[in-house]
Amino acid sequence: MTRHPSSRTAAGTLLFAVLVAGCADPSDDPRASASGIPSGGMRYCPSPQEPPIDPSVPCISQDPAQKYAENHAYRQEMEIGEEERAGAQGKADALAEALKGLVGKPVGEVEVRAAAAAALGLEPADVEYRAGTPGKVLKDVVVGGGRGKVCVNGNIDSQGNATAEVAGRTMDGTCLPGLGGH
Repeated sequence: MTRHPSSRTAAGTLLFAVLVAGCADPSDDPRASASGIPSGGMRYCPSPQEPPIDPSVPCISQDPAQKYAENHAYRQEMEIGEEERAGAQGKADALAEALKGLVGKPVGEVEVRAAAAAALGLEPADVEYRAGTPGKVLKDVVVGGGRGKVCVNGNIDSQGNATAEVAGRTMDGTCLPGLGGH
């Protein structure tokens, strides 16, 4: 009597062959470089205690401060020139006055956006709004808006002081910097 392998045996043999083939030595890969750089092209930079590497070899920093700075680069402001800053100063003054007019009044987001939009020459939906302390007295409110890379940001702090300033738009495209966190 002749036995024929079952489809289960054939599938198992094929799976075993695929798994064994996947266990090849990475150095046998013709894409691997003789320089020791991983196939992705990057490796970690040496620590100060380790010998330096060839400066032409790209590496990923291990410095926590540098990693933090890179991770928060989206919050950095775009550069704006003095002419752009001076051109928007009138809107900053108008926004500060509009916010001062709201201090101590029982107003909400709709009223704050409308006042800021009027001062900045924008639509209320184009004004970024962030409120920190809910309640009957308006405080800890931040607003911002602008055109292009120039923004005017204003706030009412916890003591009821209203201010505004001209700023560059953040790298992620907002006027108000992100709060960060994960």
